[in-house]
Amino acid sequence: MGESTFSASNVSSQPAGRDGLFQCSICHRLFPSDQVYTHGIITCKACFSQAQNGNGSPGAKSDGAQPPVQPSLKAPHSSGSTRLTLLPKITCPHCWRRFRPEELLWVSRHADLLGDQVLGSDAPLRFRPSRFTIEGHALDARGMACQTFACPHCHLVVPRPLIEAEPLFASIIGVPSSGKSYFLTAMTWELRRLLPAHFAVGFNDADPASNRTLNQYEETLFLQGDQERPVKLEKTDIGGLLLYDEIHLGQQVISLPHPFLFALRPSGRHPNAEAAGELSRVLCLYDNAGEHFSPGEDTTTSPVTQHLSKSRVLIFLYDPTQDPRFRAKCRGMSRDPQLEDGSPTRRQETILLETAARVRQYTSLPNTKKHDKPLLVVVPKADVWGPLIGLDISHEPIIPGAIAGGVLAGVDLDRVDNVSAQVRTLLLESAPEFVTAAEDFCSHVIYIPVSALGCSPEIQEGKEGLWVRSGKICPQWVSVPVLYMFARWSRDVIGGVRASAPRTNRAPG
Repeated sequence: MGESTFSASNVSSQPAGRDGLFQCSICHRLFPSDQVYTHGIITCKACFSQAQNGNGSPGAKSDGAQPPVQPSLKAPHSSGSTRLTLLPKITCPHCWRRFRPEELLWVSRHADLLGDQVLGSDAPLRFRPSRFTIEGHALDARGMACQTFACPHCHLVVPRPLIEAEPLFASIIGVPSSGKSYFLTAMTWELRRLLPAHFAVGFNDADPASNRTLNQYEETLFLQGDQERPVKLEKTDIGGLLLYDEIHLGQQVISLPHPFLFALRPSGRHPNAEAAGELSRVLCLYDNAGEHFSPGEDTTTSPVTQHLSKSRVLIFLYDPTQDPRFRAKCRGMSRDPQLEDGSPTRRQETILLETAARVRQYTSLPNTKKHDKPLLVVVPKADVWGPLIGLDISHEPIIPGAIAGGVLAGVDLDRVDNVSAQVRTLLLESAPEFVTAAEDFCSHVIYIPVSALGCSPEIQEGKEGLWVRSGKICPQWVSVPVLYMFARWSRDVIGGVRASAPRTNRAPG
């Protein structure tokens, strides 16, 4: 990950004062470019040094850069610098535009400063600051200190972790009613528990406001006072304001997907804890309504799936209960209501083919080449169809004490790959067209069974939809897509274990 240091070269995009001089935001005196630092604010060397040494404000030293992080079992040497490391380019999680940190807008706090040209009359005004507090907070037109940043293009909020840590985009795809929201809710709930306990990695909301809907989903499923109370999640609305944001560009009203943002950071007992700043990531998850993946739904006014081209991994939910061939095989083993004849039936490979077409369009990928990003085919509701292959996912593929001399657990990559092969064989027998579409699209395809609930939902008399009792929910393997992704394709944070490799001598990566 690159880092942006405070130096004279950073002032090139800042407005100069008279005679080409720059005004310090703290002492308000004028200085030439070689005597000021800037990274969104302009500060003379004297004020910057005083702020750094006197009150511990984040700062930068101009006498050299920190050494790059080297993959190692032990944490890289820490120089002890308190320098604030910022990304040289920031990616907006809403519109995916990239821009320099000094281009960030600030969000006003005073109640009188309402009305933004992009977000509408009820939104706080976005502005480029000219005055700052000694702590580096911008002052709005009414003199109130502001701490929130916004994208210069779409004006939506850019949380602070995305200014310092690289984003990792992951797109969740699937037909309507495939269980995307249940899977996403159970996955984040389990990751909050498993990552700190087994891998010494914190998994927290990067922005609680962005994750408000998902947090409500988690409360609905897992934090009910009455464990026997039937609950359900509402269907993802194709135009709902909870998962989409509207902006105004000229005369156009554009709908953008609302991301869920999570900060992953090595904790104190992780061997690479001292390099946490370099290794931290912000996981950006997108949960679109299934209808948005239908042909013709992605338009200039609703570019809600363009995150596909930015995603480090694509997660496609293939729902066997929506395939009549699977339903016929499962009826003798389960009384799940999703196996009834009245349940929805959909051609799921058409959604995958449309996804592939959009990725090729957004990335200019020729039809003769495969996408080089992994495709994780998540097969939900494994508690219903798993008996077809004698599947047992009651235990997570996590090996305690397998990494860093027994300090950390490791992901059992062999077990995931072996189960993937079993699931692929089953899909080839019942839905060969889907397997063909998946493997024609991506070079790396892994098939992962999950059960977000661990039990069958129920029909409640007098109520629409399917319901589940909170006390019966027991997610299985829902964390595996993220664990596998980091263990196999990332470095230094979560370790993977192969049978051919010594378990106690593997560094995370």
